[in-house]
Amino acid sequence: MTLSAAPLIASGIVTPHLVINQWQVNPGECWAVIGRNGAGKQYLTRLLTGKSPLPHGTVSHGFHKIGLLSFEMQQQFFEQELRNDDSEFMEGTDIGTTVQELLNLPSAVPAELAFLGLEPLLQRGYRQLSSGEARKALLAWQWLQQPDLLVLDEPFDSLDSEARQNLAAFFAKAVAGQTTTLLFLLNTLEDIFPWHSHVAVLDKGELLVAGPAVNLLDDPSVRALLEFDPAQLPPWPEPLLRQQPADPLIVLRNGKVRYEEKAVFEGLDLEVRRSSHTLITGRNGSGKSTLLSLLTGDNPQCYGNDLLLFGIRRGSGETIWELKKQMGIVSPALHRDHRVAGSALEITLSGFFDTIGLYDSVEASQVRHARTWLALAGLAGREEVPFKQLSYGEQRLVLLARALVKQPALLILDEPTQGLDDINRSRVKYFLEHLATQTTTTVLMASHREDEFLSLFTQHIHLK
Repeated sequence: MTLSAAPLIASGIVTPHLVINQWQVNPGECWAVIGRNGAGKQYLTRLLTGKSPLPHGTVSHGFHKIGLLSFEMQQQFFEQELRNDDSEFMEGTDIGTTVQELLNLPSAVPAELAFLGLEPLLQRGYRQLSSGEARKALLAWQWLQQPDLLVLDEPFDSLDSEARQNLAAFFAKAVAGQTTTLLFLLNTLEDIFPWHSHVAVLDKGELLVAGPAVNLLDDPSVRALLEFDPAQLPPWPEPLLRQQPADPLIVLRNGKVRYEEKAVFEGLDLEVRRSSHTLITGRNGSGKSTLLSLLTGDNPQCYGNDLLLFGIRRGSGETIWELKKQMGIVSPALHRDHRVAGSALEITLSGFFDTIGLYDSVEASQVRHARTWLALAGLAGREEVPFKQLSYGEQRLVLLARALVKQPALLILDEPTQGLDDINRSRVKYFLEHLATQTTTTVLMASHREDEFLSLFTQHIHLK
């Protein structure tokens, strides 16, 4: 891989979403662009890949091939796979593009990418992958294209601890060998490593500072951008009056999920009682998301299990809507499924009806409640912005407000802080700790992040 001789130079950039006075990225450098959710990182990506209009300013570079990894790209690829799904015209299920086809590999995964653990996934369809597995597959795909500039939007997010360490070691080797120019778009300081040579700071769409990492990482003004102050939040809303469901909320006996010859998990016993907040951990692909989808009714194998939700046995004639009235859900799968039109406020209001999109009339009190939750999520003033125009992190905050708007009996969270900056991760942890002081909502959460293993979790399920 030959490095480009001409640097990337952005000068006099003025758009409705991004302002850059002067910025230069030289071939072989490794940049970390740090900024909060909504700071403008996604618009920077569009600018660099030529997908955003440029009314004022210039961008020039000598890069011949620009690679990109982002949650938005992951969503676009997923939607493309859905459009190409031919299952209704086939006997069986169309699994779509396999990992092997995506990577265009004749056989095995190259040794340099072995740490991603993709070998067992080669014959799996992209839609069958967990969020973390899909992220690894797309990263490998982009790397194998041999770009001379690779833009990586939150590459460490949704990865387990071991995968994160392995990926960091891989990039450290790439930086040492100067095989490509790397541009990391990050929202947390802990994802900046010693091998990042330069740092830039984005805030509210403006590139504030840019330069060598050693000069900026200890700057108090940079760290202040990512500090959370709960005192600035509006008052917590009163819980909505409702009858509490039967206790225990969940009983799963000898639980199992199997696809063909592969068991995702089996012999799993789980009981969640009211206020017994439960944490689920495990490596990427260990079955965390599968287990949660079993409990939410989004996995059809729930009917083949000995499963009771709120005292109701699955498969006894109940409707999923009866059960979801008691649930609030945030997950990568739910995020992917939100492909409908609607503003941030409308998506939040849909949480009262457990629908993807708003199709029911709403009461004034529900609108007030939804606006309060959006303000708590840090989105005051963004209520009327279309959901699809928000950054990925802002979308995740809207879905969190949607899950909490009715303060459900059971809050099911699958990697809820995926795509969030340090402030908003702290915001979510504050929400969880506050909920734990009440008796209305029980939390069931899957997470990779050790800083989210909070003391409120009195039960821990580790999947292998």
